[in-house]
Amino acid sequence: MTIAETQDGAALANELLQRIGQAVGNSAQVSAVFGEAVERDGITVIPVAKARFGFGGGAGVGARQGEGSGGGGGGGASVSAVGYIEVHDRTAQFKRIPSPTDLLALVAAASIAALAIRRLLAG
Repeated sequence: MTIAETQDGAALANELLQRIGQAVGNSAQVSAVFGEAVERDGITVIPVAKARFGFGGGAGVGARQGEGSGGGGGGGASVSAVGYIEVHDRTAQFKRIPSPTDLLALVAAASIAALAIRRLLAG
């Protein structure tokens, strides 16, 4: 493989990753899932979300000139509600939306604390 072929492959991969990143980034927005802020009766509610996204891709060039080439890639996004900001009378307050994993974390923390206290009292 020549240096030119390697550079062509790297340029193709770079372009592919940029396209995927742009497409995934455009879809991983709070407003795309939950809408825009809402204002009613002097109160503005702004949705807050956690967005995660990832992508990958690759390109290849054949070992000999004119033999094979290829490229591919993909990506995905996940957006979940975290809470909302309530703006009223020049003040803003974040209101968290509880999730099922919050309860699991609380139970795990309480179990660890109970175990630690039990060991302290026993020893």
